[in-house]
Amino acid sequence: MECHASQFVLRRVLPKHATRDTAMKYSLIIPVFNRPDEVDELLGSLCGQTLQDFEVVVVEDGSSVPCRSVVERYADRLAVKYYTKPNSGPGQTRNYGAERSQGEYLIVLDSDCVLPEGYLQAVDDELRAQPCDAFGGPDRAHESFTPVQKAINYSMTSFFTTGGIRGGRKKLDKFYPRSFNMGLRADLYRRLGGFSAMRFGEDIDLSIRIFESGASCRLFPEAWVWHKRRTDWRKFFRQVFNSGIARINLMKRHPGSLKLVHLLPAVFTLGVLTLLLIFVLGLVVAVLGLVAAFSTTGCNMGLLGVFGGAALMVLALLPLLLYSLLIFCDSWRQNRSLRVAALSVPAAFIQLMGYGMGFLKAWWLRCVCGRNEELQAFRQTFYK
Repeated sequence: MECHASQFVLRRVLPKHATRDTAMKYSLIIPVFNRPDEVDELLGSLCGQTLQDFEVVVVEDGSSVPCRSVVERYADRLAVKYYTKPNSGPGQTRNYGAERSQGEYLIVLDSDCVLPEGYLQAVDDELRAQPCDAFGGPDRAHESFTPVQKAINYSMTSFFTTGGIRGGRKKLDKFYPRSFNMGLRADLYRRLGGFSAMRFGEDIDLSIRIFESGASCRLFPEAWVWHKRRTDWRKFFRQVFNSGIARINLMKRHPGSLKLVHLLPAVFTLGVLTLLLIFVLGLVVAVLGLVAAFSTTGCNMGLLGVFGGAALMVLALLPLLLYSLLIFCDSWRQNRSLRVAALSVPAAFIQLMGYGMGFLKAWWLRCVCGRNEELQAFRQTFYK
């Protein structure tokens, strides 16, 4: 289907050493959907970059609240291109922007990111010291983020929730960049065909194909961004639920890509549900025992039921309480905030169980029921 779009190219502000015929070294690709305020913050942070050899390509993905007026305000400070197109999801929108970019390297950013002033310089320093074909960086929570955003950031980067695979750990055997902070050579991007048509998990799919192609890929620990992520529990649950679904789809596309760490949220989810069932069973036993204790014939048996049920309830709650305490203490250590630490507990459970539920549902539909990716009822609008 032909994609009808509109565009404008704002006045290009070139670095001092460049001319009008000089291609930019970096093209920053930013897909947007109804987030003009976020784009304003992101573009503002790009104006302060210590390295200026870059262009910005903003692609509006069928937004009903466009950010064109926001982008226009940066016309005299950034080399920026702006496009609009019908909604197709972030992956295809990134491809649309990449096709219209001129940089040697493409850097894909989410619109809810903000960059420290040394971000691009850190990328450039890493590439000069040890060139590679693809790279990615970690994310952090800014002091201005809300307590919920900080708690969500903790749950997505902590060793006790994701194993630290998203938190910038250096000891990873392979680092799979995510699309909130992902870069690669433009020629490699085009050779691999860019992002696939997957609605969710398209960034990991591209990362896997990068490794399968034999290209080199590294973590750049100092090329981090502030990432706001989702702003409420409902949106966060949908995000991680879709990530769990995507992992099964990735396994089907790339046999052997499923690792033990990817199974842990599903195991955690089944464990929590089992403990809750034990708690309910203990509660029922305790109530029945209490009723029997007040009868004239079953007093002793009733008391045994009460104590036995209470023991089951404690047995079920204890692991959950210990894990919650672990999350609370670790988040408090990192964030120095009791409120963020308290919010990190539900964030951790939502992150693990949301992912686990999506994983288990997709496993049942695809691996047990035999549905294919296109027939699943998962192709809801990404952004909602």
